Amino acid sequence: HVQLVESGGGLVQPGGSLRLSCVASGITFSRHDMSWVRQAPGKEVEWVAGITSLPSLFRAASYADSVKGRFTISRDNAKDTLYLQMNSLKPEDTAIYTCAADRTGVGEYSFWGQGTQVTVS
Repeated sequence: HVQLVESGGGLVQPGGSLRLSCVASGITFSRHDMSWVRQAPGKEVEWVAGITSLPSLFRAASYADSVKGRFTISRDNAKDTLYLQMNSLKPEDTAIYTCAADRTGVGEYSFWGQGTQVTVS
């Protein structure tokens, strides 16, 4: 049974920081490309950042333009955990943040978590 469990969300003031975590179980985490996506009220799901499953020397991270330079995605395969460090948060970053594995298409992934709420106000 695959589980992706996010934590670390909360209420933060503009300009503040949060670090989200996503712990995976039921999969060989190190073999999966991982992403963070978010959904704000009344809006479609937005891809935020992704990181490949390659060994650290070759691992690549990518970001949506809206978060580039403010957010950092990382992973610790020994802990089966994905992270998202969010700095300089803006009110428009308010959303439910969800981790997902293996992008299979636009907005489509093999596995999803339940999400964690981030509110910037």
